This record gives sequence, structure tokens and C-alpha cells, in this order.
Amino acid sequence: MELAPGAIILMVGDYVKIGQVSQKYNVSADTLRYYEKIGLIGPVRKNKSNVRNYDEEVLKQIEFVMCMRQANVSIEALIRYMKLYKKGDETLAERRKILQDELKNVNNDVNPV
Repeated sequence: MELAPGAIILMVGDYVKIGQVSQKYNVSADTLRYYEKIGLIGPVRKNKSNVRNYDEEVLKQIEFVMCMRQANVSIEALIRYMKLYKKGDETLAERRKILQDELKNVNNDVNPV
């Protein structure tokens, strides 16, 4: 199996430190801490020394947030989306609506009327 450069492989129960995550996603550690603080990612586990340990679920959240930010989805919409995501599948319709509204906003930014 060939891996992409910077790929992180996690086994069940494995964790990645903030520096590795920062490097993999080309985002600062401060941004990752900010995303955690405002609820875009997490919860992020911390060890006894208060060092953040990112698990596979949080890495997936980071990938999603980074993808949405690259598509110009607003932080506010992402906060609403992630709060709903954490509530489970019963929020699918509400999450779809948020993304559809953001798509309209992005399209309006690209093609102003």
C-alpha cells in the first residue's frame, strides 16, 4: 500500500500530537486550538501533562472543516453545522440546509447578480 506524503496512520486507540496535525493539514497549532475552543472540532483528549491528543474522529472533523473553509463556508455556519453533527443523524436535514445556504452564498460571491 502506498501512502500519500504526510499521511498519518492511526490504529485503534492511537493519538496524534498537535504538531503532527498542524504539519499534516498545514494549519497552525493556534488555529487548531481556536477551532477546538469554538466547537468546530473535538472534544480533543488531553494527557496528564495537558498535551492534546487527536484521535481519528477529530482528524476527520479537521479534514471536513479545512475542506469547508477552502470552499469559503463561513465559520458561523460551520459552528452551527458541527453542533448539529454532534447531535447525530436526526439533524441531517438541518445540516443539509446549512450547506445548501452556504453554497448559495458562495455562488453569489462568485457570480454576483
